Amino acid sequence: MPDYQLAHANVARMRASIDDPIMEGFVARLDPLNETADSSPGFVWRHITAEGDTTEAQVFDDEFVLFNMSVWESIKALEDYAYRSNHVAAVRKRANWFEPASRAPLVLWWIEVGHIPTVQEAKSRFDILWKDSSSAAAFTFRLPFPPEG
Repeated sequence: MPDYQLAHANVARMRASIDDPIMEGFVARLDPLNETADSSPGFVWRHITAEGDTTEAQVFDDEFVLFNMSVWESIKALEDYAYRSNHVAAVRKRANWFEPASRAPLVLWWIEVGHIPTVQEAKSRFDILWKDSSSAAAFTFRLPFPPEG
């Protein structure tokens, strides 16, 4: 068993509030996408609020920014979910629901097996990525780094 797992977080700024009709197509896909992720090979954990909601975490000072965080056994496992599942259809339609990103909307970092990342930890990794670009502390699919050790 590996000593490290991959933590992932992404953000997207909605074009309207989550209950606006513009967002219906996205909202309709949430449960199926989460079910696919939860049953995907290599999936470990995903962030949900105490109320069981995946859209309520407000990480940045903008109620229109949605936050998602998960843990995977490897980069390949996350890539397979992101680019080889029903998730792809949602990605192709993201412009319908989300504004274009002005900076990296996704951050990856390695964690020790068993560690559950916090929302604050994800926010700090975004800060590192946005300030310093890709590094071993915070990277993207485009320029991945191996786990420490």
